[in-house]
Amino acid sequence: MKQKGLVQIYTGEGKGKTTAAVGLAVRAVSRGLRVCYVSFHKDPKKYGSGEQKILKKIGISVRCFAKAHPFCCKKDEDINRLAGQCRKGVACIRKMHKRQLCDMLVLDEINICVRDGFLAEEEVIGLMRDKPENMELVLTGRGATAKMIKAADMVTYMKEIKHPYKKGVKRRKGIEY
Repeated sequence: MKQKGLVQIYTGEGKGKTTAAVGLAVRAVSRGLRVCYVSFHKDPKKYGSGEQKILKKIGISVRCFAKAHPFCCKKDEDINRLAGQCRKGVACIRKMHKRQLCDMLVLDEINICVRDGFLAEEEVIGLMRDKPENMELVLTGRGATAKMIKAADMVTYMKEIKHPYKKGVKRRKGIEY
């Protein structure tokens, strides 16, 4: 990518953060950009396998870290294990920055890592600040902090207005996951 890359954040309590990032990734790869997709807190066997499988199929490099969701942790050892996996994810992202492996890097649910204390806010802001100049960096997840929002070039806040969950409709394969 020859143009200057920006930092985008998709956050908020509404649906569509990952969907927006996946759409951007597909658009970028369709235009010849090299795309990497790094996921946090999603077990590809349970939730992310559909989109991750298709992303790989179209040439997007996919990596997954901290495959459990923080709300599933019941013991300190689980929490410590997840935090360690999040830190491994950051180390992987730093290598991607250094090697300039992609034109677009999606960090799906990384905001959750900060919100729930698995990564320090400054660590993620450092990833935003230290990205290669021409790399587009996309961060998703609920709970982006005020400092992260300030450091970004573009922020979209997804707000739930109405959702069928409130009427007892269960999440649907192919729609919510």
